[in-house]
Parts: sequence; C-alpha cells; structure tokens
Amino acid sequence: MIMTKLERIEREIASLSVEELEQFRAWFAAHDAEAFDRRIAEDAAGGKLDALADLALAEHRAGKSTRL
Repeated sequence: MIMTKLERIEREIASLSVEELEQFRAWFAAHDAEAFDRRIAEDAAGGKLDALADLALAEHRAGKSTRL
C-alpha cells in the first residue's frame, strides 16, 4: 500500500509523545498564524479586501456600527 505524504505525516504525529505533541502544536499554531497573516497581507495589497472595506465604511457612515 502506498501512503500519501499527508498519511505519513498523520502517522508520525500520532506517534509523538505528549511533550513532542505539545511542541508540535506550538510550532504549528505559530506556522499557521504566519501563513494566515501573509495571506491577509497579500490579499490586502492585491485589492481583494477593498470591497469589504468600502462596505464596512458605508455601513459605519450609515450608523450601522457600534463602538467597542
């Protein structure tokens, strides 16, 4: 049986000790957050969020927002 890359990774993760799993979770959370931030920055720079920003500002001007 040929395992996919993901299946091999899943198998390795399942074999981690409690301490290793904690370290992996911390690494993955940081890695995932960096990837998310990079994607948001790319989308913002590419104008993909402009329509959402325009809509939010229009709703704010129309009194549909609340102060935090």
